[in-house]
Amino acid sequence: CLIFSCFNMPLNGAIFNFQSFLAAILLLICSCAYLRTHWPKFIDRYKTGFSSVFWKSARIGERLSPIVSVCCIAMGFAILFR
Repeated sequence: CLIFSCFNMPLNGAIFNFQSFLAAILLLICSCAYLRTHWPKFIDRYKTGFSSVFWKSARIGERLSPIVSVCCIAMGFAILFR
């Protein structure tokens, strides 16, 4: 996969590496919050199953945006200086 090859880690690196797992979760939260602000019907709160994870991630990104942004900045510095 092209995304993971630039970080020199295997495809399952986000599962077994805690820092990569946190980066993937932060990316999910930020992406869902962004999509929900621009296309609210895309991430609907009445969806059930796996797609409800995206709505919950968007809600976390909306309500805890200062904390999420500080975590994104900290994760960026951690990846830069790794």
